[in-house]
Amino acid sequence: MVWSYTLISVIIVSLVSFVGVLFLSLKKEKLEHFLIYLVSFSVGAMLGDVFIHIIPTLGKKSFSVVSGIYFLFGIIIFFIIEKIIHWHHCHKAEHEHLAKPFALMNLIGDGLHNFLDGAIIAAAFMADTTLGVATVIAVVLHEIPQEIGDFGVLLYAGYSKRKALACNFLSALLAIVGGALTLILGVIVDGLTLILLAVAGGGFIYIAGTDLMPELHRECRRCRAVYQLIMIAAGIVLMWLLTLVE
Repeated sequence: MVWSYTLISVIIVSLVSFVGVLFLSLKKEKLEHFLIYLVSFSVGAMLGDVFIHIIPTLGKKSFSVVSGIYFLFGIIIFFIIEKIIHWHHCHKAEHEHLAKPFALMNLIGDGLHNFLDGAIIAAAFMADTTLGVATVIAVVLHEIPQEIGDFGVLLYAGYSKRKALACNFLSALLAIVGGALTLILGVIVDGLTLILLAVAGGGFIYIAGTDLMPELHRECRRCRAVYQLIMIAAGIVLMWLLTLVE
């Protein structure tokens, strides 16, 4: 059952790589208006997953200083990934001749990120089905704006639409590799699930706090700030509602 849930989930996450093509017809202003609320919802979902699902799950087993270190390790891992390449669609190469190398680094960074997403999803399902579902939702919500940004970077680098989608999808397939490898090693390596959950918690906190929230602060209009807060709260409420079906 864990294998089925995990593989279906990582396949869904991989298919999100095609989302970029759906927004080609939208003007930049409309796209950014839509994404900012999705980002807000993603912030709430990620933080909700950490504090409502991941930490309580670890607490049932044993949340110790070592668990805290793994949380910090997760933050560092995602910091390194972000240093390799940012997901923001506005971060493009400064010069034309740097575009293609930049796109390649984007694919490498995104591939590593997708591999970790797959591993995190597998670990979540190994610990608890509801935690797995919550983690998949949080990952998908984050992947949508990320994949749109990655698609834009590849187009900027001179890739055709078809080639950009294909490269994005191949990179996304690493989530399946990460999920399958984690399920195999989880049986062999004792305590791997709890380690990966703590790393995931740190990673989600990093992404929500340093990657997504700064995007929200770019919007200064009060009414939109209120809408952002509502969407963040909605993401948290969704994670809480999932606890009711446990």
